[in-house]
Parts: sequence; structure tokens; C-alpha cells
Amino acid sequence: MKSKKYIVDTTLRDGEQSAGIAFNTKDKVKLAKLMDEIGIYQIEAGIPAIGKVEKEAIIKIMANRKNALISAWNRMNISDIQHSMECEPDIIHISAPVSYVQIYSKLRKNKQWLRHNLLDCVQYAIDKGYQVTVGFEDASRADISFIISLGVMLKEAGVSCIRYADTVGVLTPHNVSDVTKSISRYTDMDVEIHVHNDFGMAVANSLEAAKNGAKYIDCTFLGIGERAGNCDFVKFVKSSESIFDCGIDKKRALEVQKEVYHLIKDR
Repeated sequence: MKSKKYIVDTTLRDGEQSAGIAFNTKDKVKLAKLMDEIGIYQIEAGIPAIGKVEKEAIIKIMANRKNALISAWNRMNISDIQHSMECEPDIIHISAPVSYVQIYSKLRKNKQWLRHNLLDCVQYAIDKGYQVTVGFEDASRADISFIISLGVMLKEAGVSCIRYADTVGVLTPHNVSDVTKSISRYTDMDVEIHVHNDFGMAVANSLEAAKNGAKYIDCTFLGIGERAGNCDFVKFVKSSESIFDCGIDKKRALEVQKEVYHLIKDR
């Protein structure tokens, strides 16, 4: 029997970070409706803190969805989360920088500051009644023991899923196998894998993560996303169909892919 995996589509969030790609509200609502219909488990609909237009799109997506969970992406601060709450998504996703280069060099903070602020943000959202997932930004350059310690802390706070993000696209299948197994084993949390395609291995890395315990797989249609892009939705679903059940209508997924292609081409 095939093991069950769940697709988190981030075409409307990370996909928009591709150079020259921007979806208007009508596009986003249309694409989200199609994604909902083909069996996608979760749609990452956008970043409410961007502003009014982004919020309006997410609210309309929420009003039209029937099956998929809708998540909103946030930086690790209360203001972002408050913007997301105005859209009333199913899931509040909080991104936390976890590599030392991000914490110490970019933010000029320390690990204690990160722990304190992350816990404050998570608790704030949970206290408001929201399901929370946490993304470990730049995780592939972070110390695995630090990631595990954060995972244990988050589980105690009521978070059940953590996203391991290969923000700079340096993972290999061997690396992703080891970290996925370690996080699953030592935190007993659900793992979501989010990889980039800088070395052309986004699909391979996602498959390897799924084989080694990742329950949720982040994808975008046509693999669009910042720099070289993300894991290609259709390629992942097709290459994994002999191993996993992703619950996707593959024929209709190709139709959604064509729709995304035409929206991009017509810009």
C-alpha cells in the first residue's frame, strides 16, 4: 500500500518571487479554485503584510475554496501575524531564520533572541485559535542540533509541523535524507520539505525527503519561484506516483499547469 503524502502548493506565494511574475487578484482566485479542485491539500495563498490587494485576494480565495486548507505566510513578528488574521486563513505560517549567518550576520541577533521571539509569535497565533506551522528559513545551512532543539520547543508550544527550507538551494539527496530522518526521529513532528532548484535537484531532493519521512511536500506549478525555482508540482506528482499517494487528479493537474503557463506568457 502506498504511503500518503500531502502537497503544499506555494505557486501563489513563492512562485510570485520569480523575476517578472505577478498574479493579479483575479488570477490568484482562479488558480486557487483550480488547485482546490484537483486535490491539493494546502494552498499557501500569499503574504498579507504586503498590503490591501494581497489581503483581498486571500479573503476571496478563502470564500471560494471547498477542500484545501489555506495558509498565509508571515515573517517572525506580531504585526505580520495580525495582518494574516484579518484574512482568517486556516493556517498561520511563521518563517524563522535559523542559520547562524542569518541570525548573527544578517539580523545581528542571537539564538536566545530567536527562541524568545519565535515562541512569542507562535503563542500569540495559537492563543487566537489558529493552527500554526513554522518554517525554518535557511535550514540547510543551519546546525541540525539547533533545529532539533527548536523543534522540541515548538512541539511543547503546540506546533505539530515544521518546514525545512533549503532557502539557498544547496541540498543534495544524501543531505536531505539525513536531516529528514534526524528531525523526524528526535522531534517526533511532521516534516514539510521546501527546496529550491539551483542545482536542478528540487524534485530529487523532495522525493528523497518524502522517502525518509517528510509528510508534506512544497511545490509550485512549472517549478516557478525565486532564483532557479522550486520543486515542480507535476514532475513531483508523476515521479512519485509509484511510491506515494498524493491524492492529486493528475490529468487535471496538467490543465492547471497550462493555465499557469498562459498567465505567465501573457504578461
